[in-house]
Amino acid sequence: MAEDKAETPASNAAPVTLTVCLTCRNEGADPEATRPGTLLHDALKEAGMPEGVTLRGVKCLSACSRSCTVLLTGGEERWSYVYGDMDPEEHVAEILTGTAAYAATADGLVPWRERPTAFRKQSVARIPPAAFPSEE
Repeated sequence: MAEDKAETPASNAAPVTLTVCLTCRNEGADPEATRPGTLLHDALKEAGMPEGVTLRGVKCLSACSRSCTVLLTGGEERWSYVYGDMDPEEHVAEILTGTAAYAATADGLVPWRERPTAFRKQSVARIPPAAFPSEE
């Protein structure tokens, strides 16, 4: 039987960072209310990060039409991902599951069927690793 590595960071892999846009808000939302991006960050912080993952908040990921937005990065050898339309009440568990699966890879490529639904359906961008050669 194959070993489940979803909770184990890849050996010799760079640390993983989950970045949450703190200023994300939905169009028409009360400008005085706590931003959903901040609520998402706080919910993730309370839930706790998978082993080898650091959580950070930033003021803007410039994906305002897809709020709430998160970014997964993991060094020069991993692909990075931007995911949008995350709901602080619905997607925390999926974000943590997807982040753990990402951390368990050396290259950031989690097989499609192993990604949580939110990571399959709400991808904004997949960014190649810095060390990735040109495909021209």
